[in-house]
Amino acid sequence: MRHRAAALASALLVTAFAGAAQAGGDGATVLSATVADRPIEGASIQLQRPGREPLTAVTDAHGRAALDPAALRDPVARLSIRKSGHAELLARCPCDGSNYALSPALQSLDGLRMVLNWGAAPADLDAHLSFPGQHIYFERKNGEDARLDLDDTERHGPETITVLRKHPGEAYTYAVHDFANRQNPSADALARSRARVYVYVGQSLVRTYAVPPQPGNLWTVFRVDGEGRFEDVNRIGTSRSAADRIGAEIAQIHGDGGDLAESENGEDAALANERGEAAYRAGDLIVAIAAYQQAIELDPNYAQAYANLGLAYVKRGRAAEAIWASRKAIALAKGANAATVRAGAHYNIGKLYEEDGQYERAMSSYLAAKREKPDKSYDQALERVSAY
Repeated sequence: MRHRAAALASALLVTAFAGAAQAGGDGATVLSATVADRPIEGASIQLQRPGREPLTAVTDAHGRAALDPAALRDPVARLSIRKSGHAELLARCPCDGSNYALSPALQSLDGLRMVLNWGAAPADLDAHLSFPGQHIYFERKNGEDARLDLDDTERHGPETITVLRKHPGEAYTYAVHDFANRQNPSADALARSRARVYVYVGQSLVRTYAVPPQPGNLWTVFRVDGEGRFEDVNRIGTSRSAADRIGAEIAQIHGDGGDLAESENGEDAALANERGEAAYRAGDLIVAIAAYQQAIELDPNYAQAYANLGLAYVKRGRAAEAIWASRKAIALAKGANAATVRAGAHYNIGKLYEEDGQYERAMSSYLAAKREKPDKSYDQALERVSAY
């Protein structure tokens, strides 16, 4: 049973501050995203600041890495954390005195992991995942092909939900609830919490969301539609619902569907995409992926960059990430070249499912590719999978 009285929340908040002081505010702590209180030893940390040499450190047995406190507080700094067998974590600073959670690599093509971290206050934020017939949260930790791995009530995360396998045709919505202010929906504690949600697919961090600066107690972060395409929501609303009703409430919320305003950084994004294409042709997939990711960061609506990223992930053997990027390309593609982009992305998804032995899903993707733009290779693929 969870004890969430106001007095206990205050005590826990004092304890959190005391613990941070004892651990020292001059570094970052790296923990497991799926095992409670397990420090990650031997993780490599790099802090990068524009125009300066990067700072590096390795975590000790307690998961601590000492770095210059002033550098960690620099708002333009970026932190990267790497450990074999885990997805790389990339975070914007300030990073001083923070806990970071490393996600073990996911094996399923349709797996998904959400890791929530926040600051010293409020004492308790709750992650919620809603999909048809299911609501994963602190009172219902296990559902159909999904689970709450970590539920943190005493510190500032991590709180982790893992989807072992997304169900075809079903939409998933993820949200964060400020439980302490459930009866005070206009509170701004959630907006001030420094909460971030890290979303992982396969071996990669694919999305990072920072809590918006809006009052309210319910942050709906994103939705994955029935076709597996991410829709950003990323807005705070108000709710007086009990925790067990949050799932039904957020299931009614829809995201942007990928139809966002045109980016002001289109030219810079195009240059980054061109650098990625050059690196891809030269066989340097690491540089290519980084360039495509930069293009997407500059222009989140850049369909071709997502399509290129999907191809680069295929070449690197990152099937789950390739499917994610290809689906995003499908959602965003528009203009004269849209049908070609969508057809190619559907075909690439089909090949990955075929290689994984998921022939029904492969056939569905090949059919989608053919509907977009008939091609002999799509007919051959359909003939091939129909034999199974």
